[in-house]
Amino acid sequence: MELLECIQKRVSVRSFSDEPVPEEIVLESIKIGNLAPSAGNLQARDFIIVTNKDTKKKLMAAAYGQEFLAEAPVVIVCCANLQRIRSYGKRGIELYCLQDVAAAIENILLYFVDKGYASCWVGAFDESAVSKILSIPSHARPVAMLPVGKPKGITHRTPRLNLESLVHREKW
Repeated sequence: MELLECIQKRVSVRSFSDEPVPEEIVLESIKIGNLAPSAGNLQARDFIIVTNKDTKKKLMAAAYGQEFLAEAPVVIVCCANLQRIRSYGKRGIELYCLQDVAAAIENILLYFVDKGYASCWVGAFDESAVSKILSIPSHARPVAMLPVGKPKGITHRTPRLNLESLVHREKW
């Protein structure tokens, strides 16, 4: 699939079939994600692959009951590595590492579209609860969770704002 087609087909999916996602597809998605730009090429991002049903249920609870997290065959928890970005000081810890993770996530989402899978960028969760569930060290923080699987049913793109609402010339 061409890149533009992947971008246009990518939608947030919250209903997945039971079909497993092959480990090699998941690992390749992270490899592709890590090709995204990062501040100083420090790659201040880490990923936790979760397939255990009990763990996914705990993540669902930490995400305020978003059931599709427990139903997806795989959940990738995307983390910012604060230790790896520390050479950039406060701005690195507060911003650059989040940008690094976000850039990787978009690559991952597009890779899954190309391979016939779907996901949803989940940012609504209790960060400390997720850190505890997954034993995330204090020098890292979970930024997003990506449930992954084959979409169940027909997917639809939600409306987007027109360019006139988004683009400003020379100043705001």
